[in-house]
Amino acid sequence: MSVFGSIVSTIFGHHQQTAAANPPVVTPQTSTAAATGAAAPEVAAATPIDAAPATAQIAGVDVEAVLTSLAAHHHEKLDWRHSIVDLLKLLGLDSSLESRKELAKELHYTGSTDDSAAMNIWLHKQVMVKLAENGGKVPDELKH
Repeated sequence: MSVFGSIVSTIFGHHQQTAAANPPVVTPQTSTAAATGAAAPEVAAATPIDAAPATAQIAGVDVEAVLTSLAAHHHEKLDWRHSIVDLLKLLGLDSSLESRKELAKELHYTGSTDDSAAMNIWLHKQVMVKLAENGGKVPDELKH
């Protein structure tokens, strides 16, 4: 799997695990048919989150909330809002220079990968932009 694919899977997968642990409650409503003795209409069961189309699963995922929640439970204090290295660490992904160069290649970075500081800043912004493009809710300040 690509580095960016791993980022997406981890963030959106964490959201799905949280949603699956707290499924929506479906309650039948009393109908006039039931009150008059007619056959009651069937109540549709809630669709499990993993049965929904992929786009529906990720649409509107609050990326900031997912990452904030992960950070709150992480053993290190990580600055995922500004650092691609810390973002990758928070997600439990490889944050090595080699991995970041691969991510830069995937996201079509045109600068020098020898200037890791400039590349890292660009990568962080691009990852946030791409997360938004893939259905995530990402605050504007994280995309600029």
